[in-house]
Amino acid sequence: MFNYRRATIEDLEKIWNKDIQENLNDKRYLKWKDEFIEANKAENIITFVVLHNDEPIGQASIVLNKNNISAKCRDLLCDGKEKAYVSTLRIEKHFEGQGHISKLMKMIEDFAKSKNIKSLTIGAEAKESRNLAIYLHFGYMMFVTSEVDNGELILFYKKEI
Repeated sequence: MFNYRRATIEDLEKIWNKDIQENLNDKRYLKWKDEFIEANKAENIITFVVLHNDEPIGQASIVLNKNNISAKCRDLLCDGKEKAYVSTLRIEKHFEGQGHISKLMKMIEDFAKSKNIKSLTIGAEAKESRNLAIYLHFGYMMFVTSEVDNGELILFYKKEI
């Protein structure tokens, strides 16, 4: 049984605790968890989840406040009014290819439209050709900018909604 909805704080705790367990040697995850949950509480970021048997297996977030984007080019990605940024779009590996990401993206876009947001931006590592193909499939075809983050080239695209 799958359920799609806006994430609760409990959902976010579960997601981040799993991430922390998978990345025990990276202490940044503890800080990121606190920042991400606080941003959701303040509604600077809105996260949607897909649940399987009441456990989060995927998520997508819309960043409404440019101060909650770590990218150096944040002004190009989010303005807090008409432009927002799609972040943390992911699904557990064994649930890939079942349409969950499509449903999460629809929730993000519907939410954005309800807030009078005119465009969404999204970023992907250049080496992640599969993710880039998915974003192009969803209509994120207008190249915005690129940046290098921790030695990785990140490409950012935009879609008018």
